[in-house]
Amino acid sequence: MKKIFVVAAAALLTLSASAQNLKFAHVNYNELVMLMPEADAARTQMAAAQKEAEETLQSFYEEGQTKLTQYQQKSATWTAAVKESKEKELNDINTRIQEFQNNIQVELQQQQQQLMAPIQQKAIQTVEKLAKAGGYVYVFEKGSLLFVDEKQSTDLTPAARKELGIPEGRTLESLQAELQAQANAEAAPATK
Repeated sequence: MKKIFVVAAAALLTLSASAQNLKFAHVNYNELVMLMPEADAARTQMAAAQKEAEETLQSFYEEGQTKLTQYQQKSATWTAAVKESKEKELNDINTRIQEFQNNIQVELQQQQQQLMAPIQQKAIQTVEKLAKAGGYVYVFEKGSLLFVDEKQSTDLTPAARKELGIPEGRTLESLQAELQAQANAEAAPATK
């Protein structure tokens, strides 16, 4: 019995000693993905797709409005068959608008996922590479942690930023400002 206790105590001491040699790190994954140059290209592509979808939807609305105005102005003079045909035409336009809205939302989400998947994968691979090179046992996502002791966990975000080609002064706040300035610039011609 005494021998089992001694073996158990020795095992505990060994585990305790080896646990003290474990290295932990954390990274701001969201920051990496959002600030990567590839993410800028994906956002540009998505903005173009969104704009094209909005233009298509606007053309449907304009077509519907034109036909509705025509219906309101001339329906009193039409025969029952012409009136019925024009009403069916208006209903068809409304159906097309609804179908387009439903389909385009799904398609845009799928396109965004397809564009972001390789970007996310590249960020993960970069973090894995840095973690292996640094001998880290675990790398935690900083955004999902309640507390990080900076003395016992290394922040791999700066090294990953450098590896991914993210400019030094670029932050999520500066990205937000860039995106807001772009939105304002695009909205300005529309308000003139």
